[in-house]
Amino acid sequence: MPDQSRGPVATEIVARLTTAFAPVRLVVTDDSARHHGHAGHDPRGESHFSVELVSTAFAGLGRVERQRMVNRALADLLADRVHALTMTVRTPAEAGL
Repeated sequence: MPDQSRGPVATEIVARLTTAFAPVRLVVTDDSARHHGHAGHDPRGESHFSVELVSTAFAGLGRVERQRMVNRALADLLADRVHALTMTVRTPAEAGL
């Protein structure tokens, strides 16, 4: 069942990252309210996000390649709907899991 406190963009981010990375841990936070009135603010909301993603898919990869993988999974959202995405991407071992 979808999380009723999560908007449609956040729900789509969760779905895509879950499909792409089978995460051990995934936390998607809508930071849009903190950016009201700033550049990139979208009056529809859901324009700024933070993501914590822990997955075995990142094993053996550097930080930049991990971030590129996430960016590819969300490419059209980043091009059209999401103005800013802050991410922490780690393996389970790096996250202590």
